[in-house]
Amino acid sequence: MPETEAFGALRASLPPAGEGQALAPSDVRIVLVEPSHPGNIGAVARAMKNMALDQLVLVRPKLFPHAEATARASGADDVLARARVTASVGEALGGCGYVAATTSRERDQRFRVLDVRAAAGRLVLESRSAPSAVLFGAERSGLTNEELAAAHALIRIPANPAYTSLNLSMAVQLVAYEIYRARGARYEAPAPPVPLAPPEEMERLYAHFGRTLNEIDFRDRTQSGVHLMGRIRRFLQRAELDQNEVNILRGILTAVQGRRRTAGGAREPDSHA
Repeated sequence: MPETEAFGALRASLPPAGEGQALAPSDVRIVLVEPSHPGNIGAVARAMKNMALDQLVLVRPKLFPHAEATARASGADDVLARARVTASVGEALGGCGYVAATTSRERDQRFRVLDVRAAAGRLVLESRSAPSAVLFGAERSGLTNEELAAAHALIRIPANPAYTSLNLSMAVQLVAYEIYRARGARYEAPAPPVPLAPPEEMERLYAHFGRTLNEIDFRDRTQSGVHLMGRIRRFLQRAELDQNEVNILRGILTAVQGRRRTAGGAREPDSHA
């Protein structure tokens, strides 16, 4: 199935998950091949937990378990505790179906190369029938051609062409984030605690503004006063004021009018009504 069709089918079948709604554990496996720095392993565990992934497999890690890994996990100790250590990539991928591998350099083989977002959709879709996996290579050397042999596609993360290399934990974070989004999660801003001011209150505010501008003799020097008020209306509409904010502005306008009258420019009393 082409990646675009697979991703579309996945999105259509998933109910949207709002902010704060927990996602069920995913059957997507993160596989680190020969990680050399225990701190990176901990940072990867943290990145995974941020994005609701919990299957971490380490192939021939140089140092693990290690105190630095636990320290860098920053609360993702459960991901580290469940991590499996294997002697080969083949063992790490046991039972998996779809496999993608990350790379920051061009390869001679005729691999299918996917953008990270398209790859995430395919990984999530395929994980419904069998575990899927993402391979990440050693920090300095990446993945060898032999280690890539089991991959169905390569993942490329868009980056500055002059400096495409990403830290291991950063690469995992980006892929894990796209997987999280592909699973249906999205940010939904909470409803405002105070409702927006109704149109009639906004009209009262604009009328109050107009009266105050006339009283202090503030006018558009090159255009008509109607033009000036039109611009004020537009930027206040864009601000999406709530009732409290309208009341604050009208209070300021009333204070300005009061100062003007005290200074000798008496005007007809204004009202919030």
